[in-house]
Amino acid sequence: MAKGSGKVSGGGKGLGKVEVRLKWDPSPLGKPPRHLDIIAATYSADAPYGQPAYVVHYDSRSPDGTINMTRHSQTGMGFGFVEVLVLEFDRLSPAYGRVVVGVAIHQNSEPLTFGEVSNAGVVVVQGYEQLLVDDFEQVADATAATVSEFTRDASGAWQMREMIRGFDSDPVLFTAEMGSRQQ
Repeated sequence: MAKGSGKVSGGGKGLGKVEVRLKWDPSPLGKPPRHLDIIAATYSADAPYGQPAYVVHYDSRSPDGTINMTRHSQTGMGFGFVEVLVLEFDRLSPAYGRVVVGVAIHQNSEPLTFGEVSNAGVVVVQGYEQLLVDDFEQVADATAATVSEFTRDASGAWQMREMIRGFDSDPVLFTAEMGSRQQ
């Protein structure tokens, strides 16, 4: 399991509308498609390390529409960022105190790790400001990885902390483990 730098972003007023963008190249000719997904797990303010209150991925959105996928790819196209998750922290209910965002690789006919996916990368932005850029190199042997953790501070403002952690699990199991405390 790899650990990130733990950098915190958000400044004094906190985060508003944030995008998580994911890219990867298609699989080589004759190989099964490579399918990566951005996943966001939202935790209640009362139990920030408990079970997620809800999970958002390619086939869902948050109940109030504050977290949703605006772009999704099942193959990567090699045309830059092909999957985008939007998080509107300025509208997220005070009932929630933590959101963890990660990326999982669908495991089809043969196991696939980040090190085997060419040109994979993730960027977290707020407006024109890049809050995080990562190429999954530090979690090359993993099949899933958390990217960032967003938490609400005492004033109610949202902050982001880089949280690059590798996991060896499929997307379903990853959603249950991704919000666990770091060791």
